[in-house]
Amino acid sequence: MQLASKPHYPILDGLRGVAALLVVAFHILESHSTSHLDLMINHGYLAVDFFFLLSGFVVAYAYDDRWSKMSIGGFFKRRLVRLQPLVVMGMLIGALCFYFQDSVLWPGIHEVPVWKLILVTLIGFTLLPLPISMDIRGWQEMHPLNGPGWSLFFEYIANILYALFVRKFSNKALSLLVFLSACFLVHLSLTSKTGDIIGGWSLNLEQLHIGFARVMYPFFAGLLLCRTVKLVKVKNAFFWSSLLILVVFSIPRIGGAENLWMNAIYDVVSVIVFFPVIVWLGAGGEVTGKYATKICKFLGDISYPIYMTHFPLVCIYNAWVADHKMPLKEAYPMGILVFCSAVLLAWVCLKWYDEPVRAWLKKKVFSAG
Repeated sequence: MQLASKPHYPILDGLRGVAALLVVAFHILESHSTSHLDLMINHGYLAVDFFFLLSGFVVAYAYDDRWSKMSIGGFFKRRLVRLQPLVVMGMLIGALCFYFQDSVLWPGIHEVPVWKLILVTLIGFTLLPLPISMDIRGWQEMHPLNGPGWSLFFEYIANILYALFVRKFSNKALSLLVFLSACFLVHLSLTSKTGDIIGGWSLNLEQLHIGFARVMYPFFAGLLLCRTVKLVKVKNAFFWSSLLILVVFSIPRIGGAENLWMNAIYDVVSVIVFFPVIVWLGAGGEVTGKYATKICKFLGDISYPIYMTHFPLVCIYNAWVADHKMPLKEAYPMGILVFCSAVLLAWVCLKWYDEPVRAWLKKKVFSAG
């Protein structure tokens, strides 16, 4: 059965796009860093946690009041139709780029047999995590052809938990879950060997711990935020929310190598306090004006496509920088080209692939209703 669509929060759509563009810039600039301490757009990795919070908020808004008309299976079908086509496209692009890559970053990559590349690609289409023994790139990723797939894996788990159990929670029970998840996240940050919450992309106990800690608080905090907080209209909410995201992501590393706990505290305060405030501001705001509306729509439209397709292009840039030992002052024109190419690729994938495929899937899957 096809459910009537609800109005979007245009500012939240725009903020997702702002964060996605900052992720692309973060990954490009990461090529010129030597460690977590000197990353540029230093806290850009927190975009994943921001996306989790936004997803929880949007899932609650879209589905909380529809369970009388929707089965668990129907919910899963809707989420798969929305998310899975670009998972497939991201893996395809990753496989094509991987096949033609050879770099000092990945010694032995040219020795990967075609059959193994095809197998990894097919498994990638399902988003099932690969064991480290099947990592063909050498970075110990559960999705070596398209690294950001790890966060979608954990988002799927959060969606499953929501559909099976958490949707039935009272606000008190949900508040308890969010509080315990916050404690879990604080513990992760304060015990981190690197003084941050970076990680979650490998299929081992340490990385799974990081992944679950990173998804549980923000996703279900977003759910709680949507259910309980009264929205207040704020003038120029998109501008202020976008500026806050930029500031949070761009703050340089705090504490250095001597005081790792200081940066750890910054990470958890950003996720637990700053991000809910930013989403609250954005959800309560209004977009006025033709151009502002178009900007928010464009950013929202490309946010998911660019997140799921940009990383293979970044890997090409990573290899070029490493092979030619290119400093940023010489490499920045190529970095700008990669950034613009990622935006263009996202738009092409959206218009020529994602939207048509989703429309076809909706017709096939829900036409019986």
